[in-house]
Amino acid sequence: MLNELIDKRRSSVASSEDHKNKRNELNAQASQYARERNTLNNQTREFVEEAQKHKDQRDQFNKEVQDLKVRRNQLNEEANVIFTEVESFKKDHGGVKNRGIKELQKQIEHLEFRQQTEVFSTEKERELIDKIKQMKDQVKEHEIEFEQNKEIREKILAAKDLRKEASDIHDQITVLAEDAQKHHDLMVECYRKADASREEADAAHRKFVQAQEAADTEHKLFIESQKELRDYDKVIGGLRKKSKKTKQNKEQKEVRKEAEQIFNMFRAGEKLTTEDILLLQRSKLI
Repeated sequence: MLNELIDKRRSSVASSEDHKNKRNELNAQASQYARERNTLNNQTREFVEEAQKHKDQRDQFNKEVQDLKVRRNQLNEEANVIFTEVESFKKDHGGVKNRGIKELQKQIEHLEFRQQTEVFSTEKERELIDKIKQMKDQVKEHEIEFEQNKEIREKILAAKDLRKEASDIHDQITVLAEDAQKHHDLMVECYRKADASREEADAAHRKFVQAQEAADTEHKLFIESQKELRDYDKVIGGLRKKSKKTKQNKEQKEVRKEAEQIFNMFRAGEKLTTEDILLLQRSKLI
């Protein structure tokens, strides 16, 4: 029975060692997954922070765009008011002549359309071109005539300056809008990277939890094996102690029997050796 228990204890020792090794291996894996998860979470946080910076810059550029649009529209409205005043002046002072200019412009548009769509001989086309030029010169002379009026000239110059300023602002708006779009695209890219990094972090965390739970299971099995070993040690120790005591009792009985034989020899007057006398003393027969 004792040998059977010793064999079972040996098997339990091997099982305990196996559970301990698996537990340590799983704990090492869990630690590795935890480090990967933490690294990915930090990376995600950095992507989000970078995305926020691009968002702030985009919003700032968009605000500047909106402010400039308001200013540009104001300038264009002021220019439109002045040009309306100029047109009103032309109507009031141009009369029939002004209506004639409009008719000339229509004729010019008609002739230019014919030039582009119809086929002419070289001579006829040259005549048509000359006629268009003469009519345009007449329109230009009419415009110059109006612009020679000091008040009108100042208004036109003021309106052109407003349009120029509005045009410059529009160019600024275009640049700022492009900058805003650039930061918007960078923001979107950062959020995309953050999402991907977060998914990887979640996957690493799931592996960490699985490894940790498996390690906990192996640890419980290791503890149970250790308890089983202690139980085996108690039983085996008790059996060995009992076996030792039994052996001692058996040896004592044999010594007692031998001592009694020597004692009978002593009583019979036979000569004893020193060892015989010591044996009798140990057995308390003398």
